[in-house]
Amino acid sequence: MRPQAAGSIPHIALSEARRIALCAQGLDRPRPNRRITTADIRRTINRLGLLQLDYVNVLVPAHYQVLFARLGAYDRSLLDKLVYKNREFTEQWAHEASIVPMELWPLLRHRREAHRIRPHGFDRFLNEYAHYVAGVLTEIEARGARTAEDFPDPDGISPDVAGSWYGTVARAVLEAHFARGFLAVADRRSNLARLYDLPERVISQDHFTRFIPREDAERELLDRAGRAYGIATAADLADYYRMPPKDCRARLDELVEEGRLLRVRVENWRDVAYLHIEAKGARSATAATLLSPFDPLIWFRPRIERLFNFHYRIEIYTPEAQRKWGYYVLPFLLHERIVARVDLKADRANRRLLVRAAHIEPGADPGKVVPSLHGELRSWADWLNLESIVVERRGALSLALLRYKPS
Repeated sequence: MRPQAAGSIPHIALSEARRIALCAQGLDRPRPNRRITTADIRRTINRLGLLQLDYVNVLVPAHYQVLFARLGAYDRSLLDKLVYKNREFTEQWAHEASIVPMELWPLLRHRREAHRIRPHGFDRFLNEYAHYVAGVLTEIEARGARTAEDFPDPDGISPDVAGSWYGTVARAVLEAHFARGFLAVADRRSNLARLYDLPERVISQDHFTRFIPREDAERELLDRAGRAYGIATAADLADYYRMPPKDCRARLDELVEEGRLLRVRVENWRDVAYLHIEAKGARSATAATLLSPFDPLIWFRPRIERLFNFHYRIEIYTPEAQRKWGYYVLPFLLHERIVARVDLKADRANRRLLVRAAHIEPGADPGKVVPSLHGELRSWADWLNLESIVVERRGALSLALLRYKPS
């Protein structure tokens, strides 16, 4: 791609932009019908740039769902091995807490150095109890990787951090060290607790010692976001790695000048969009898959409204009486449209996949949606080792699912 001439901004139809986006995300075609290997998982994460971590286990943790949407059934231990044994990937704050390729460690250095301590006000504790905070690092340096449970509570204060998901002071201290790059995640215990170690013991030496100036790192992150999205606005690209939009403007101009991005106008989009040099189109998109609430295709809600005319909010934290769609709702992508949303739960004790609700989107044809959705539900049930699918009568699509009999 040559640098863009001033005043030359091509126009792209929304349908074409949608296919470009699906292709960039690996959601333009059916999943492979073969055994999924470590190489497939590696390639998919590198294509996406990261997997957002979320361990809500109503169905299966969200980062596993993102891979299933693109690859189909796979052995989840392969992902764990890539991250915590092979150490080709690592955990970092990127788009929230995420699994990222190891080479992102130096690209995120400036973010770690400027990290705002969570929860708000906890930096006061770090300063007041500096001896305890430093002792955590000293203990790990001397004895190796540790979890929060391995540390005693600080003397004289409550061990709990009120109003925070961190729970305990020990965990909050470890998380603060991790966020600032003083610790890295070496492994996960069977109870999913993070095992923290010094970063030089986790991050490969070439990535650990490499220094990348902030502006170069920001430009590289935006280029990776552009490749993962295919076509996107400045706000979309900034959100991918949670970069302040004001920091992106100059870097985007530089990427346009380098020919990595092309400014375009997309039908019905208010803002200018950026088309990545490696983006590919497709005459059609033929995937059929349920999407994790934290899938990169849909995690930035303004983007999916522009791409699919689909308004989506996860309602886990909404009181039950106020929920419109359900507790853990997955959108259903069929070809080039999001046609339904399904509230799912894995009842592991009874080996059932519970469809708590199923809702059809306006304009979608239930006769075309139901066979594909039923097949997708069967695929998820098989992957999760659940024997039956139980559909509850909630939502306009639920009755059609109940009546459907596969041929």
